[in-house]
Amino acid sequence: MMKQVIILFDLDGTLIDSTKAIYASFCEAMSAFGYPTPSLDSLKATIGHTLEDMFLAFGIPKAQVGDFVQAYRISYRAKMEAGTTLLPNAKEAIMFAKSFADLGVVTTKRGDFSAKLLDCLGVGKYFRCVIGIESVSKPKPDSEPILKALEHFPNASSAHKYMIGDTTLDLESAKGAGISAVGVLCGYGKQEALGAYNVPLCVDSLMAVREIHRSLGI
Repeated sequence: MMKQVIILFDLDGTLIDSTKAIYASFCEAMSAFGYPTPSLDSLKATIGHTLEDMFLAFGIPKAQVGDFVQAYRISYRAKMEAGTTLLPNAKEAIMFAKSFADLGVVTTKRGDFSAKLLDCLGVGKYFRCVIGIESVSKPKPDSEPILKALEHFPNASSAHKYMIGDTTLDLESAKGAGISAVGVLCGYGKQEALGAYNVPLCVDSLMAVREIHRSLGI
């Protein structure tokens, strides 16, 4: 039975912490082509953006970015399971959300990588869809990924719809798609930047789901 609430989650920094695997893979790709490796803090500031934009941010010529992305993905595929964990309270957030909503994931990570990670972490079965970078032509902050996700919910036109995410990319995408958003402070975004969107900000995904539940009065 379809529920009358849809909650879409971002992945990195919202439900999972894959920083260890992302950083190791990014540094491996940079080193493979003779470039200096970035600091962890400088890389974390770019997580959530596409890999192409992340490499461009560190001075990689546009014509070479594809090679760096390929090297990164080869490395990340090998490292992602060991280097990824659920964030604190993430499983509780998913289970509580599932009790009153249908769920999806919208991420700039590859969808196949994302689905595999969610399965390995024991929560993949709770999501109706996982929309990754390969599913869209315009990733977040464009509205396309959210609109693509909503196509998987037959009742999307009548349901209450929410996006939970940790960066302005998530909030901007939700705004463009015309759905409500809740920001979380457990990831890579800065509170000041998130606050500019005038949406509820919560310490983590569980508190975000509780905020949605409270706002619905159910």
